[in-house]
Amino acid sequence: MATIEQVPLNIKVPHASEFKPRLGIANPHAQTLWGGLVRRKDDLPAHEERKFIIEDGVQIVCHMHWQPKREEKLTVIVVHGLEGSSKSLHVIGVANKAWAAGLNVVRFNMRNCGGTEALTPTLYHSGLGGDILAVIRELTEKDGLQRVAVIGYSAGGNMTMNMLGEFNGRMPESLRACAVISPAMDPELTAYMLDEPHNYLYRRNFLESLGKLYKRKMDLYPHLYNVREHRRYESIVEFDEVISGPYNGYPGAKPLYDAISSSRFAEKVTVPVMVIRSLDDPFINYRPATVEKLHSNPFIHYVETKQGGHCAFIGKANGYDGRWAERACVEYVMSVDQVTR
Repeated sequence: MATIEQVPLNIKVPHASEFKPRLGIANPHAQTLWGGLVRRKDDLPAHEERKFIIEDGVQIVCHMHWQPKREEKLTVIVVHGLEGSSKSLHVIGVANKAWAAGLNVVRFNMRNCGGTEALTPTLYHSGLGGDILAVIRELTEKDGLQRVAVIGYSAGGNMTMNMLGEFNGRMPESLRACAVISPAMDPELTAYMLDEPHNYLYRRNFLESLGKLYKRKMDLYPHLYNVREHRRYESIVEFDEVISGPYNGYPGAKPLYDAISSSRFAEKVTVPVMVIRSLDDPFINYRPATVEKLHSNPFIHYVETKQGGHCAFIGKANGYDGRWAERACVEYVMSVDQVTR
């Protein structure tokens, strides 16, 4: 079984014991809310906006920040979580660290996110790893970028892991490494955990945002989306049973969860990837079989901390802003890139 201690010394992978939550916000909910609501310093330069054609009638938008001599730099694609966008604070945080390290940055919007609902008749889910792959291929083939990495959060982390497993052996050589923070690799467990009473705040926030998205899609594509389904939902699983599943081509929530779970592919991953997950995450949990796969695959460097909340990992601000996982991901992809150049 591959463990964190067995990773080659020339690849920089943090040990889980390195993370210590900041004094006063060790509680997982405090970590999660702080991580998602407290603004970061943003020194990113003006971006270039580009539309990428994913398939016939489907486009997504990315915001690009280019270093001088971009072809010589590592490019990091940052993928947000559920109902986020390229403007999400997590995205801005890690994008700034990558930019400060001299990397190109591409802030990725999933389908419909960031105000792009009119660019596709489809909804979205975290099983669409091919969307990330399409962006990588265009950046490689049209822009001449030779070194690319992906950093994904939560649903975006699951999407990244789906890409690595589903398209194993079919990815450009330019993809050097990936890193994911709190990836929802077992989405069925996540959905049911979000429906637990102590997660009311997160559940309500997601459901309100998803409901607004459905309303916008219904207004744009009234022939595709039924007005009878536009109502208040009290459960993530119910929303997925009525909307997310059927409108993505699945008969209900359970088939959707099974189809988008990246744990199906974890043993197939052959691109170096670091997975960071906290045991006190309020709504991300893994099946034992998933954890076993993460440990067993030598290409996956699994970092499991005791604390950190969801996508947060706020430590002491000791010479930097204390966003431990953000810094770790940037250092990891840079380290793999240096070794494989």
